[in-house]
Amino acid sequence: MFIANELRKKSIAEYLLYMWQVEDTIRAFGCQLGRIRREYIAHFDYSDEQKDEETDWFGNLIRMMNEEGKRESGHLQINMVTLQLLEELHQQLLSSSKYPFYTSEYYKVLPFIVELRNKGANKDEHEIETCLNSLYGVMMLRLKKATISPDTEHAVKEISTLIGMLSDYYHKDKEEPLEF
Repeated sequence: MFIANELRKKSIAEYLLYMWQVEDTIRAFGCQLGRIRREYIAHFDYSDEQKDEETDWFGNLIRMMNEEGKRESGHLQINMVTLQLLEELHQQLLSSSKYPFYTSEYYKVLPFIVELRNKGANKDEHEIETCLNSLYGVMMLRLKKATISPDTEHAVKEISTLIGMLSDYYHKDKEEPLEF
């Protein structure tokens, strides 16, 4: 909860990737709050009160996962809404002539998006979801200390730039609505 709150203020994309990781963490612990408290939350340098707050937060996420049928896979509706907001902003930025740097970066990334879609199982997912899925996948590979090819590293660098720009525009739009 504490990490999620900080990331949400700083970078909506990093927040979303973190939330996907939290969903997977919950699944790794069998959606059992007691295990998450003992084997995960206990390792953080939190006060007892903070550990209780974090446990409540995880408990609420587990409840939502159960209610939404996401115990095995998929993303919570709250995360999908955030993803949809990013996708809508992405489309608005592309359709406006006021954001040429974003559009330019998008066209650098587009071949990677097409390639990822051709390789992926879900060819109907939106472009931003494809980008975030690729970043999440590479993040998981890095956690496993797997080798990442130079081509993949290059693609991830470009995708990260686009997603970083989108995240920045998202926060700017929340502070003062962007003009399209």
